[in-house]
Amino acid sequence: MEYLFYTGLGAIAGLISGLFGVGGGAVIVPMLIFAFAAQGINTEVATHLAIGTSLATICFTSLSSIYTHHQKKAIRWDLVKTMTPAIMFGSWLGGIIAISLQAGLLQILFGSFMVAVALQLLFYTPAVGIRSLPGAIGTSVAGGAIGGLSALFGIGGGTLSTPFLSFYGVKIHRAVGTAAAIGFPIAVAATYAYVAADVGDLMMPNASVGYVFVPAWLGIIVASIPFARLGAKIAHRSNEKVLRIAFGCMMMILGTRFIWINL
Repeated sequence: MEYLFYTGLGAIAGLISGLFGVGGGAVIVPMLIFAFAAQGINTEVATHLAIGTSLATICFTSLSSIYTHHQKKAIRWDLVKTMTPAIMFGSWLGGIIAISLQAGLLQILFGSFMVAVALQLLFYTPAVGIRSLPGAIGTSVAGGAIGGLSALFGIGGGTLSTPFLSFYGVKIHRAVGTAAAIGFPIAVAATYAYVAADVGDLMMPNASVGYVFVPAWLGIIVASIPFARLGAKIAHRSNEKVLRIAFGCMMMILGTRFIWINL
């Protein structure tokens, strides 16, 4: 029964992410936090568990997106190769830092991130800059920062890396594709940090490995990919501006709630 519940949750998360064009982590994490609270999972571990589980799902769900973008020749593999070492280190370090934070502070940070995503959806217009990308060192530093923040919030990094790449002159469809490819090493390195965490003295639910809850992980993987495709098809037949405003408002409300209840 538990697996069916999380399969349904994965279907909803996939549908929303495909419909509104945002990374799955931005949808999965708040849904898991609410689901874990409803199940009575210890509030001191629920947020960390939601973030770790979200990242573990991205290890698999990102592969479908990478394949699609690669087929369309929309990935700058040279940038992926340059940024990956720093991204993986930053993601691992970000995961370690997130694990050390108290649940309340982590929810405040995640709520702030949701508000930032909402503002991006409501007001940001993708545009290609005319600047050249920084050298290998600058690009690696940016990759490390993107990885660290992504591990902290349980996302694949597209919300951060797409604006960064487009700002430095990468055409938007290639920025999106490259961001999708970057999401895989982010998820792998960060998931390792969450799985390897010492949770011996914590009241963890059964069927969890470190800060990854296996029933939720499996359910989301099974359902989110096909429903994300369905959501994308529906989005193409809908008014994109209305969809972005609706989802941006929802993210603003949820993000503000996370901040408010923990202050």
